[in-house]
Amino acid sequence: MGMLEKALEGGKFGVTVEMAPPKGYDFKEQMEAAELLKGKVHGVNVTDMQSACLKASSLGLCIKLKEAGLEPIIQVTGRDRSRMGIMGDMLSAAAFGIDTMLALTGDHPTVGDCSQSKPVYDLDSVGILHMLSVMEATGTDCGGNEIEGGAPEFYKGAAVTPVYEPLFLQINKLRQKVDAGARYIQTQGIFDLESFKRFMDEVDKANIKTHIMAGIIPLKAAGMAKYMNENVPGIAVPQDMIDRLAAAAAEGKAKGVKGLPTQLGIEMAAEMIAKIKDEGLCDGVHIMAIGAEKNVPKILEKAGITIDE
Repeated sequence: MGMLEKALEGGKFGVTVEMAPPKGYDFKEQMEAAELLKGKVHGVNVTDMQSACLKASSLGLCIKLKEAGLEPIIQVTGRDRSRMGIMGDMLSAAAFGIDTMLALTGDHPTVGDCSQSKPVYDLDSVGILHMLSVMEATGTDCGGNEIEGGAPEFYKGAAVTPVYEPLFLQINKLRQKVDAGARYIQTQGIFDLESFKRFMDEVDKANIKTHIMAGIIPLKAAGMAKYMNENVPGIAVPQDMIDRLAAAAAEGKAKGVKGLPTQLGIEMAAEMIAKIKDEGLCDGVHIMAIGAEKNVPKILEKAGITIDE
């Protein structure tokens, strides 16, 4: 049983961080950040060619993290692999002691940096979860053949977008994912706790039982926030946050001090995490630092968050 499963199923506040593999084969930068994360998080969620941009595989970095003593969470999308390819990767993951996963459908290649790549989409996120659940229950592969030594078991997760209209469609999709075997859910980045509360209320009304972890994106600049509002579905950064970041940049320029917007973003993320935990809004947080994973320990310290290993 992995650390995230122990935490969430044991009623503790779960903490995970997202990390992208390199666009290459040198994992040095990721492993340096990983050393700082030891003892600070319950899992490192490794992206699977996020935004359809070519990177080293999620499985490759997960293996390196596992060997370094961290708890990796392998992301699996349906975009690039058939059900055979997905199951083969999951069996390999199990061989290295990787027992926590997150299923995603995956962005279409046309939005990424290898636009001529042909999408597969044999299975979407629900299909991936269902296939693994059947494998675990029957001990057979995707063709109904017996798996030598028995089937591995995974702590299965999925994603949801709280800022979505009409919301009932996202709630229905969430129910499908939970029914297919998702035992925890990580959300798209949230910036408005009142709208997140409304989402959680709808989950409760729908009587969907799962562990939900709020997505937290530490903002680095006003421009970053504006870009996400305009280009990333499901992201809605309030104008007051953008104004505060712009004011911090102006103050830094006037004083000749660099990094004030990034520092403010760290503080805002920490404040949000602390409120989520103190008010018991959900079961944990998933921090997406977008290349600045080294800042995560500082965010957690400011939020007063520690984990029990």
